[in-house]
Amino acid sequence: MSEPAIRIKNLTKDFRIGVRGVKLRAVDNVSLEIGDNQIFGLLGPNGCGKSTTMKILLGLLEPTKGECSIYGINSHSVKSRLNVGFLPEAPYFYKFLSGRELVRFYARVCGVPKSEISDRTEDVLTLVSMQNAAHRRVGTYSKGMLQRIGIAQAVVHDPKLIVLDEPTAGVDPIGSHAIAELIIALKERGKTVMLCSHLLAQVEGLCDRVAIMSRGKLVLEGGVDELLEKEDQRSLIIRDFNPQAQAEIEAVLAKYGSKLDKVEAPRISLDRLFLENTDGAAIGSGQDVNDKEDA
Repeated sequence: MSEPAIRIKNLTKDFRIGVRGVKLRAVDNVSLEIGDNQIFGLLGPNGCGKSTTMKILLGLLEPTKGECSIYGINSHSVKSRLNVGFLPEAPYFYKFLSGRELVRFYARVCGVPKSEISDRTEDVLTLVSMQNAAHRRVGTYSKGMLQRIGIAQAVVHDPKLIVLDEPTAGVDPIGSHAIAELIIALKERGKTVMLCSHLLAQVEGLCDRVAIMSRGKLVLEGGVDELLEKEDQRSLIIRDFNPQAQAEIEAVLAKYGSKLDKVEAPRISLDRLFLENTDGAAIGSGQDVNDKEDA
């Protein structure tokens, strides 16, 4: 039986705060498994323990109790990090480097063999649709471009697990859509993606499974469809609807003890309306609509 991408068992983290060293429990006995080749959403309000859990998983904090592993390797072992790519919420990149130089730099830092660096760099630049802007200095990039080049550096060493913290924070709807498509592409490449986000509609459309944390505890975990489905309700989509048929439909439903709760016209999402009426073509060319000019 293969190891899960992430296994968290009885994880607890306490902090001591103030001059009296009052104990604050940030993570409280959390247990969680994330399977291979999934997009997994870790959700919760600010201060719920998401970031602390993520830092322990990445080996940046020691747990008070419990343990984490990545593909069966304890997360505090350096070996576990060979399987991980990470993009923090507010990354800082060297602004004087070009996008291509930045990705090559992180490829060297992550131990990519010298003979493979050029090919790996061009592959991930194409993956994130930044190949046409890779010659520009990072300091000239828009927020959406920074996030995409950030994902490129996170995957250049071909990790199995990619952890993304608020990857679309501050990004316009076109850029957010491009990043969502990129996350799906990573899964298609066989990767596992752990996504922390406050954008619940985006998480709902992207993730296979989600977990919700509140006050340091794991309060809900499961597949998106199974968590959101209402067991006693179903939707019917009727083409060429004739309002005069509504009374007959209601009568048939009543015969079987059911009730027509609501009749409404289908709606597209505001995100979809925005994308269909704005110029999203620039994303595919590695440019954003509001890109800054080269300095």
